[in-house]
Amino acid sequence: MSEPATLVSGGLAWAGSRTADYLELAKLRVVSMVLVSTAAGFYLGETHSFDYVRALHLMIGTALAAGGTLALNQFFERDIDAKMLRTRMRPLPDHRLKPSEALVFGIITTIAGFVYLWFEVNTMATMVTLAITILYLGAYTPLKRVSTICTMVGAIPGALPPAAGWAAARGTLGVEALTLFAIMYFWQLPHTLAIAELYREDYARANIRLLAIEDPRATRRQIIGNTVVMIAVAVMPTILGFAGLSYFLIALVAGIVMLVYGIRLAASPTTVAARRLLFASLVYLPLVLLVMVLDKV
Repeated sequence: MSEPATLVSGGLAWAGSRTADYLELAKLRVVSMVLVSTAAGFYLGETHSFDYVRALHLMIGTALAAGGTLALNQFFERDIDAKMLRTRMRPLPDHRLKPSEALVFGIITTIAGFVYLWFEVNTMATMVTLAITILYLGAYTPLKRVSTICTMVGAIPGALPPAAGWAAARGTLGVEALTLFAIMYFWQLPHTLAIAELYREDYARANIRLLAIEDPRATRRQIIGNTVVMIAVAVMPTILGFAGLSYFLIALVAGIVMLVYGIRLAASPTTVAARRLLFASLVYLPLVLLVMVLDKV
């Protein structure tokens, strides 16, 4: 291979590697989950024909804001990530990106998302998305180091995307948007606590204040209690009239399945039990959102 061709090939490989690092910084898998729940909220909030153009704008703005927020989170937590086995190979602790690069990328991408939503969607959706970023970076991220309530606080921004989708469709928030928020909120708690059970030693190594580390028994009680509340809240869309009977039955059965796995974890706190609960929770959310959308009244 000639020298110019070698230089071009090397440059492309470097550019590809850098792009991959920035995409990893934005946590595309998490962003995709945010987009799914936001899109569900938007569809459920639509009162007339589906507005594909606005939906596309919502997805673009949300992806930018979410990816930038998650990048900033990695910037602030780069010292924590370096201590944990599951995160130490991320771009910042592995020194593939400089902290300043992550900071600039996060700020620009997040602001771009807000501006895009403001001009192409509406004010209310922008405000809800802004609240997600503020709560995630300003409350949840620092609380990880000081209090076990970080999980409950962190579930708030994590539960707001469907409400943002609803706001994008209607320009307002109502009891339906609050219900979507509540379903996501109470689902997140057993889901997150199951993750904490699985990686308790890793989190302890980084001095993260989690209930699973400081009071494992309380963690298991929280899993069961919050799953029970989740089941009760999840049937509300049918009661409120924006989902049908099919949704009611599937949400109820899926919630009971999660509860069974939560009870099993409480009775026998093993890694296998935690993984089963985590898997059940990962199935539950997309299933419930999909059926709610298909059974929209």
